[in-house]
Amino acid sequence: MENSPYFSNDAIVFGLLMILLAFVFYTSSIKKGFWKKFYKFVPALLMCYLLPAILNSTGIISTENSQLYFVASRYLLPASLVLMTLSIDLKAIFNLGPKALIMFFTGTVGIVIGGPLAILIISVFSPETVGGAGPDATWRGLATLAGSWIGGGANQAAMLEIFKYNPEKYGGMVFVDIVVANIWMAIILLGIGRTKAIDKWLKADSSAITKLKNKVSDYTESISKKPSLADYMIMLGIGLGATGIAHWGADGISAFLTSNFEVFNDKSSALTSFTSTFFWMISIATFIGILLSFTKARQYEGAGASKIGSVFIYILVATIGMKMDLTMIFDNPGLIAIGLVWMSIHAGLLILVAKLIKAPYFFLAVGSQANVGGAASAPVVASAFHPSLTTVGVLLAVLGYVVGTWSAYACAILMEIASAS
Repeated sequence: MENSPYFSNDAIVFGLLMILLAFVFYTSSIKKGFWKKFYKFVPALLMCYLLPAILNSTGIISTENSQLYFVASRYLLPASLVLMTLSIDLKAIFNLGPKALIMFFTGTVGIVIGGPLAILIISVFSPETVGGAGPDATWRGLATLAGSWIGGGANQAAMLEIFKYNPEKYGGMVFVDIVVANIWMAIILLGIGRTKAIDKWLKADSSAITKLKNKVSDYTESISKKPSLADYMIMLGIGLGATGIAHWGADGISAFLTSNFEVFNDKSSALTSFTSTFFWMISIATFIGILLSFTKARQYEGAGASKIGSVFIYILVATIGMKMDLTMIFDNPGLIAIGLVWMSIHAGLLILVAKLIKAPYFFLAVGSQANVGGAASAPVVASAFHPSLTTVGVLLAVLGYVVGTWSAYACAILMEIASAS
């Protein structure tokens, strides 16, 4: 934002975000009157996301100079993954069947074909929007979007390096990425409040998901106890201690790969994703959580481990909301139109396949966010259904990192062909 925000001190901004979260949870706990009707249609998670976006859009706060998202995504997210994975039942996760993978790859295909189709559609109405030559060619910039929407930042950087898009115009593509991806996430969160109705329309069998949720809930109830101060300190020690280990391991692995293998230093290589410390941090944190689920540490679920993890997740959601400036939607309508058409194709294909294979809305939502949102968003959406499902979101997001660069490259080639035609 051009103007300085009213509040720029992160301590004040964080306080405002926590007040907003407290307001949402207080009003959503009211079981009668206006608020009961309101939250029947608008999920609390969506409000935790939109209210910070409104503050950012009105200039009260700004994400430009804030470190809150970085802190939440690098410190609180891995800790929440560990705490929410303590009670995981891997066998039950595998029993969910292949539909999760089918919906994930459907989302990937939707992004790959959505880009060139969006170019063809928009070119009919506004050929100058999809034009350009050399480094200024629109398709080259859109290639960076494909990387971001199938994997994340490392894949996006790889596409920028491979296709040499004009760096001076790159900010416009980042802007489209933020606006369109956040609009789509808001729609997905809105759908969570109507999961039963959507599953009914899809004729989906969600019995395996329900069975997993019930199994975890029954286990939690069987070991439930009133947590002591010692319990809270131990749980925080587990979550944040594992976060430290994850960062240490991620830094070490990334440094080892770049120091010993020349291919990982080539930013145009498809292997660049594996040098991302964020990728390794998320992977290691999840692995630690899964290992601890086979130990006595899983009993801390009875003391509220997943609830602490959920607190961290909601703080992350609020900081993600901070990144959304609703006024930006009108700044560059041409590029935004391409992004919206592109995302609509992605969504339409997901809905079609979900209808055909009768996949639950959970798989549609998480499969999409594992592509478009990556490891920062997929666990958020998965945990909104139930904390026990968070691991599904993480595993699919990690898969997104793996297939992201190759898929984005294929998408870019198709967009080049579409632009030429």
